[in-house]
Amino acid sequence: MTTSAALPPPNPLLDFSDVPLFDQIEPAQIESALTTLLDAANAALETVTAPDFPARWIDMARVLDVATERLGRAWGAVNHLNSVADTPELRAAYNAALPRVTEFWTRLGSDERLYARYKAMDIDSLTPEQARAHHNAMRGFVLGGAELQGAAKTRFAEIQERQAELSQQFSEHALDATDAYSHIATEADLAGVPADVVQTARAAAQAEGLDGYKLTLKMPCYLPVMQFAHSSALREVLYRAYTTRASDQAPEAQRALDNGPLIAEMLRLRQEEAELLGYAHFAEVSLVPKMARSPQQVVDFLRDLARRARPFAERDLADMRAFAATELQLHDPQPWDWPYISEKLKEARYSFSEQEVRTYFTAPKVLQGLFQIIESLFEVAIRPDTAPVWHADVQFFRIERQGQLVGQFYLDPTARTGKRGGAWMDDVRARWLRPDNGHLQTPIAHLVCNFAAGVDGKPALLTHDDVITLFHEFGHGLHHLLTQVNERDVSGISGVEWDAVELPSQFMENFCWEWEVLQQMTAHVETGAPLPRALYDKMRAAKNFQSGLQTLRQVEFALFDMLLHMEKGRTSALDVLQAVRAEVAVMQPPSYNRMTHTFSHIFAGGYAAGYYSYKWAEVLSADAYAAFEEEAAQQGGSTVNIRTGRRYREAILEVGGSRPALESFRAFRGRDPAIDALLRHEGMVAQA
Repeated sequence: MTTSAALPPPNPLLDFSDVPLFDQIEPAQIESALTTLLDAANAALETVTAPDFPARWIDMARVLDVATERLGRAWGAVNHLNSVADTPELRAAYNAALPRVTEFWTRLGSDERLYARYKAMDIDSLTPEQARAHHNAMRGFVLGGAELQGAAKTRFAEIQERQAELSQQFSEHALDATDAYSHIATEADLAGVPADVVQTARAAAQAEGLDGYKLTLKMPCYLPVMQFAHSSALREVLYRAYTTRASDQAPEAQRALDNGPLIAEMLRLRQEEAELLGYAHFAEVSLVPKMARSPQQVVDFLRDLARRARPFAERDLADMRAFAATELQLHDPQPWDWPYISEKLKEARYSFSEQEVRTYFTAPKVLQGLFQIIESLFEVAIRPDTAPVWHADVQFFRIERQGQLVGQFYLDPTARTGKRGGAWMDDVRARWLRPDNGHLQTPIAHLVCNFAAGVDGKPALLTHDDVITLFHEFGHGLHHLLTQVNERDVSGISGVEWDAVELPSQFMENFCWEWEVLQQMTAHVETGAPLPRALYDKMRAAKNFQSGLQTLRQVEFALFDMLLHMEKGRTSALDVLQAVRAEVAVMQPPSYNRMTHTFSHIFAGGYAAGYYSYKWAEVLSADAYAAFEEEAAQQGGSTVNIRTGRRYREAILEVGGSRPALESFRAFRGRDPAIDALLRHEGMVAQA
């Protein structure tokens, strides 16, 4: 009798029947899955570029887009796990696969045969959605090097591969430097720090058999220490550690994580890429697919905003200096003192503290309130759903309209080791009327934050800034999930200009300041009582507290980013930053500060020569929200207005990237955007 060997289990990365099988994906499966998918994608590319293959949109989509979409979904799952559940094994497998994946996408985007097929298409035969996707694709081919020849084309591909490697290394260094640091504090050191933060630090020390309290550079620990710890010496220790992460100023043991050389090489490669494509510098390349017309227009916009904000920022700083001297006996405040001074001044001026507010924002109640707003405003229902997840904290939900599935999303709210910092939305798959089977594929999104976990069996407490972050990421999620576009490349966030993609996210932040909204989403952690009106009034009065300083800080980052990418590599990043600070900042950090070395947005997050997008889109979002305010004022009702919400949903969210963002804005507002609402929202309505 003969026996056959047991078949190996199916590779979960090759299962596209439904949601990703996150609980089954192992690092050892990545190489074989990608080999299969890359082989299929390469075969599809050869098929559609054969001389006798018809240059028709649907025929090419049925072959090539189906193969590349599967590759993108599988690699997206791997990339996501690498961001939220990093392990040495996963990192090694990811880095081994990265060059192969990068090489394929670079080659696809520069394939002359494929470019010729797109050129040969009959544009008049395309639907409006397909025509927009075709327009974007043609532009992408040019920016992808499809018109380059010979050595230039080879070098362009080498640059793309090396930039992908450098970006990944930058992220790894930032994550490792953050995870590697800890400081053991005493009970006396932590005087003034919120009790739940102290409890978490104590538990972290005990888990490692240590006495004292383990402090880290993760935001749920670092920020409250900087805001509330009475000890200036402790604040200085953490500030220096935080601002020197992944730099030449870090402790000797961490110098191997210095991102300085990576930054210099990335800037050289970006400049070389721009010159190969026929542009003066990378800033010009970055703006080709954006709303802004030129780097100079962006620089002028930022400098104008800085000019408007500076008088308010100078007043903010003068107020803090006076308060520090008279009330805190700090006559020469240092950079690590400003968050503490700011918090104490706010408490004194408005008679409340962030810690007091935080006790009302329990995570489950906030989420419930957020869902109620979304359901009311956009005429949908959000329901718990089930799916394989990568961590016990992750939840999965579905969005329905009139009983029909609209989209689904994962929510991963808590900070932990092996998860990169910050908050973001990413797509799992896009809405698509699939050309292979004719079925409508519904969208799925990841919504990721880094909030503190609950302690002693109590729900997690969020700061009001955490709540704003949650609403922000859900705004991105709604843009992706509520789309009604059936063409994958322009549905949801796909194809939306980068400097407009923050409109829906920043739009949602406004609801975090509305009384009727906060009533629905607050419950005191001990009593369950909603936020008192008196405390809300204090919060509202403090809404624009130090908005001048905050605006200048964002302008500083954005102007640094844009000027850095207009420099053609002649000047170091630190020198550019110093020049920008001399121009716009009213507070100067110490010379050892290396903010640049963990500025992941522009060195590892796709915002290179694009960080200005936050302020640019804030003009759009504030003006869009003003429509809700105007309706509420006219009707004497709430800004959670279904009629206006429907117009906003139909004009902006549902159309995704199927038309220029400015057209969508005009369709909603009936005019071009104006800066007035932004200045009003931030309390900068007149020159000081």
